[in-house]
Amino acid sequence: MQTLQRRHLLATATAVSLALAGLGLSTTAAAQSTATIKIMVGFPPGGALDATARMVAEKMATELKQIVIVENKPGAGGRLAAELLKNAAPDGTTYMIAPLVIPVLAPLVFSKLNYNPATDFAPVGHVASFDFALTVHTNHPAKTVKELVAWYKANPTKANFGSPAAGSLPHFFGLLTGREAGVDVQHISYNGGAPLQTAVLGEQVPAGIDTVFEWKAQHQAGKLRIIGTSGNTRSKVLPDVATFKEQGYADITGQGWFGMYAPAKTAAGEIDRVNKALNKVLSMKDVSEKLLGFGFEAGGGSPADLLKLTEADIKRWAPIVKASGFKAD
Repeated sequence: MQTLQRRHLLATATAVSLALAGLGLSTTAAAQSTATIKIMVGFPPGGALDATARMVAEKMATELKQIVIVENKPGAGGRLAAELLKNAAPDGTTYMIAPLVIPVLAPLVFSKLNYNPATDFAPVGHVASFDFALTVHTNHPAKTVKELVAWYKANPTKANFGSPAAGSLPHFFGLLTGREAGVDVQHISYNGGAPLQTAVLGEQVPAGIDTVFEWKAQHQAGKLRIIGTSGNTRSKVLPDVATFKEQGYADITGQGWFGMYAPAKTAAGEIDRVNKALNKVLSMKDVSEKLLGFGFEAGGGSPADLLKLTEADIKRWAPIVKASGFKAD
């Protein structure tokens, strides 16, 4: 009797396996498809990146028909989450949404990192992008980028700009701007976006660089003037302002962005499944509108597209970082 029962159970298990195989699934993949997916964010709750990740997770849960949660793992400017992703099992249940700083800037400014984005991460998809803006006080005579460059050249002792932090992308974008415009500009670091705005409002620094969204309210209130944005095309967040490119500086471009990553060696089929769900979510009108409300433009594309974006930005920023001599450790 026991032998017959064992044979019956074996036959049932075999039938299930064959049925799953007929659907292009393995028993392992089937188990994964019912598991909870975790998306790590390397920053505290409440920020725009966290809000973006939670919105994406909620929508992806519907598309994937799985539970998708966000876990905040703040620490070391997002590098703690990156290390946790590196050490996570590549079983299709753990992902990370991270800003450009993790795969691009951190390897350029830190002598030692506990992760190597080229070998420890598998790209999944581009989540969102955001532009930077060059901003002056409304009392400043410059109304365009060319006018500010001319003013810098006429006032070399005042040729400086502020950013929200040393080693930030706005810091390096400012240096890129100076290099391409042919003017020697000095960087002044502030402890965050709010102190930077206070300094520009108080005319303590002639110009500041931060995200378009950070400057938007003061610009629209007529207290500050955004004179150029950093994208290849005008920012959807502030379409009334011309880009550097439109103003004759074709090589002054650059954006910040968020990407989704899995641990290296995660199965290509699982990454493709999650990528398709991510793209579906990012194409939703309500999602793109909410992202614009955070100051972001929806991304999209394949894992290969994210890798190409990463490689292009490493090529873009590495010479600027090297020339600056900046090191974070």
